Amino acid sequence: MTVPAELTFAEIDLDAIAAATGRVVVIVTPDGKFDSAARRVNRLTKGALARFAESPAFDKLKPGETAELAWPAGLAAEALQVVKLGRRPDVPTARKAGVAIGRAVRGKEVLVLAGSLRHAAELALGALLRAYAFTDHKSKSDDADDKGPGRLTVMVAKPDAVRVEAAAAAALAEGVFFTRDLVNAPANVLTTSAFADRLAALSELGLKVTVLEEPELERLGMRTLLAVGQGSEMPSRVVVMEWNGGGDERPLALVGKGVVFDTGGISIKPAGGMEDMTMDMGGAGTVAGVMKALALRKARANVVGLVGLVENMPDGNAQRPGDVVVSMKGDTVEVINTDAEGRLVLCDVMWYAQETHDPVAMIDLATLTGAVIIGLGHENAGVFSNDDTFCDAFLAAAKEEGEGAWRLPLGAGYDRQLKSEIADMKNVGGRPAGSITAAQFLQRFVKDGMPWIHLDIAGVASLKSEGTYAPKGATGWGVLALNRLIADRYEG
Repeated sequence: MTVPAELTFAEIDLDAIAAATGRVVVIVTPDGKFDSAARRVNRLTKGALARFAESPAFDKLKPGETAELAWPAGLAAEALQVVKLGRRPDVPTARKAGVAIGRAVRGKEVLVLAGSLRHAAELALGALLRAYAFTDHKSKSDDADDKGPGRLTVMVAKPDAVRVEAAAAAALAEGVFFTRDLVNAPANVLTTSAFADRLAALSELGLKVTVLEEPELERLGMRTLLAVGQGSEMPSRVVVMEWNGGGDERPLALVGKGVVFDTGGISIKPAGGMEDMTMDMGGAGTVAGVMKALALRKARANVVGLVGLVENMPDGNAQRPGDVVVSMKGDTVEVINTDAEGRLVLCDVMWYAQETHDPVAMIDLATLTGAVIIGLGHENAGVFSNDDTFCDAFLAAAKEEGEGAWRLPLGAGYDRQLKSEIADMKNVGGRPAGSITAAQFLQRFVKDGMPWIHLDIAGVASLKSEGTYAPKGATGWGVLALNRLIADRYEG
């Protein structure tokens, strides 16, 4: 399990700067002004900081960007990192600066001289989120990533006040790291059973966790979910995580697709890139990370997280193209393509969530379609909703947290693509509007009057290059935005 760097807020101690080992971070405003800590650094380095602040290299930096002076004279530190940042930055810029700091936190002692900086807590969160490395399956070495998470000390003018602001930062970082660890894990390690065990362990944090085994899923009639996993030796599971911090209020339901590996089944995928399908449980990973963060920060809200855990494999017992399966709701589905399996998992879990928990609203998350990547690339998740007010609240939360999200349409006209001659619907509607027809399929399993959002996170759950807050690999996208939505809309 990857843990965030140790975070401490301390009073400004100018005399401690010279002896600080590891890395020292100093903030210089865009117009080159120094606070008391920067002036002390400048004096210790014999004016080197002032010379850099007057250089063309400093001029080229954008707010929130940094430059590094290695082995600075007058300091015990191995590096002096200079951050170009105004004293009152907005949240995205403060986090951007934190991300730049966080790239070098792993295995290091880092002292940040933040002084009276506004949003110092957000700068710290940015640093925590970026200081992540997935090393569970690497041999130990002398690399910084293998020397532990590191320690981040932020010197500020009012540490007690900043500590209060940052109270949730560590919880959010742990939730995001939990999601990233799950999404990064290989499928032979994160089997359906191992995934369920990791979620069951969250009961230690105060969550009520229930694991539904295959016999119970059969009894409930979750036949579309079970059909996806019937070609695998790994048993299918549904895990329900309940956080009851909001009294008698109806809960918000979060539903996640948890396909631990997706070969495509009988409609098998091409070999090239199939190794990436370890991340096809990204929706379930995000739900798990949100639930962990809520429990750690003792959120005053009722939230239930439900995930369907399956493996989609080709086998003599696997479902075939042309099969007809019956959902928990009772609708029949003609399976045209076994690689469109995520919606078959989600529809049963969504129906179960509504039948058993009577949520006030419901959000599902899934790495559902390649089509959403064609439409939105890797900058935005696709957002679909039947409720404008609910959707606008989520989009505002995502924007505030710097997690890209873009709303796409729904409409009855798309249902024609799902029309089946032998069942109530097909599981795919062809290539045109592939993300939309997938959302239309899911909407059939949303009860009348239930506010609902579908998040297609195929393009944002895991990246081949560095993301906003994460290194290459799993991003943890959605944990921050959903936590913000819950804090703004559902906490008393």
